[in-house]
Amino acid sequence: MKTLSTQKMFEIIRNPLVSEKSTFVSQFNYYVFKVSPKSSKPEIKQAVEKLFNVKVISVNTLNQDGKIKKFRNIKGKRPDFKKAFVKLAEGNTIDASVEVK
Repeated sequence: MKTLSTQKMFEIIRNPLVSEKSTFVSQFNYYVFKVSPKSSKPEIKQAVEKLFNVKVISVNTLNQDGKIKKFRNIKGKRPDFKKAFVKLAEGNTIDASVEVK
C-alpha cells in the first residue's frame, strides 16, 4: 500500500466522536473517529498510526444513517457519516483532551 500524504490523512480522519458508547469502549483501548465515507480500513489504520504515533491492532467501521428530525412541522434529515472503531495495542493511548482557553 502506498503511503498517504499528511493532507490525505487529515481528510480521512475527520474528528473524534465523544459519546456514551465511545467513552465506555475506551476502557478496552478502543477509540472512535468520524471518518471519510470513501476511506478503507487499511487507509484508516495507516492514518491513525502516522498521525498519533501509535500501533493499531484492528479497525472496525460502520456507516451511520442520519436521523430524521422534525422542527415546527418541517421535516429534515441529519447527514449520513462513517464511524471507525480503532483498537490500539497495549500501552498505546491517544490524548483526546482539548484545551479550552
